[in-house]
Amino acid sequence: MIKLSVVDQSPIQSGSEDKRPAPQLSATLAKFCEKWGYHRYWLAEHHNTHYFSGPSPAPLISHIASVTEKIRVGSGGVMLSHYSPYMIAEQFRLLSTVFPDRIDLGIGRAPGGDGLASMALAYPGNATHGELYSRQAFDLRNLLYGELEADHPFKNIIVSPYDDYNPELWMLGSSGGSAALAGHLGYHLSLALFIAPTGQKYDIIENYLSAFEKAGHKHQPKIMIAIGAYCAETKEEADYIAAPQLYKKTVQQTRGLDSAWISPDEALSEIGKFSDRELRLYTLLKNSFVIGSPAECADKINELATYWQTDEIAILTVTHDFESRLKSYQLLAEDAGL
Repeated sequence: MIKLSVVDQSPIQSGSEDKRPAPQLSATLAKFCEKWGYHRYWLAEHHNTHYFSGPSPAPLISHIASVTEKIRVGSGGVMLSHYSPYMIAEQFRLLSTVFPDRIDLGIGRAPGGDGLASMALAYPGNATHGELYSRQAFDLRNLLYGELEADHPFKNIIVSPYDDYNPELWMLGSSGGSAALAGHLGYHLSLALFIAPTGQKYDIIENYLSAFEKAGHKHQPKIMIAIGAYCAETKEEADYIAAPQLYKKTVQQTRGLDSAWISPDEALSEIGKFSDRELRLYTLLKNSFVIGSPAECADKINELATYWQTDEIAILTVTHDFESRLKSYQLLAEDAGL
């Protein structure tokens, strides 16, 4: 049985009938996803942007965990290069103490924003750009599990008095660059195929599992893939609601334009004007996403689970309006039979 999870970027969806701020809609979506049987609900981190509204996962994790009962809630992920590992260890130990056995800490190397945002987050210090990430991830794990080296300057620091309450540790990656590090450090691995949806091969997982085994960890590794998915009653309707995201990703990569989502009708009109180069990328992206009726989506998700040898797939769905996004998650859970 495949477990479905959610990656939520708290997108600002201007076409929504519900005009509440996107973080409030995230809480609503989480409550429905728990009802529909989703396994995890992860919040992303983005900075200095007009179209994502989740700059800090921890507060939203706390809120969503408080309005749900069983679903695991976590970060997908904390962009660790901006932060002290001690601060993140404190935050997620506290979350795990308040919500035992429900909190996931997923970390990532990417900045989640532009260079100006990185500078502002580090101010008045100096921004790092991933060059210390391996050490940060190592220290974060060791802080949480009381395994700092004997000569570490923070060896005797207290994360919290409740040592037995910890999040489940995950490392995010989009191209395999973090796979061996995740395995070596004993993190579970989440592969974000929605970021780099084409050209990824199973050897990423082989590298992760090999590093995990060589490190001799006692716990079992977990693997999740995260995909872009759009489900509707018909394939035509699914293509329609997916058009704004596909258009946005295409022009982002070909023209360097990074703007909010336009309506499906506008997106389809603009797609019709694509150059041959843009159309090739658009078609490549479209074929890499899961788009279709419940039965079609279920077939493709099962194929992906078989190829990547995983029993858990996280779904990222960004549409022009909240209502079609909510319906897509419902159809995947209820009608696709996953």
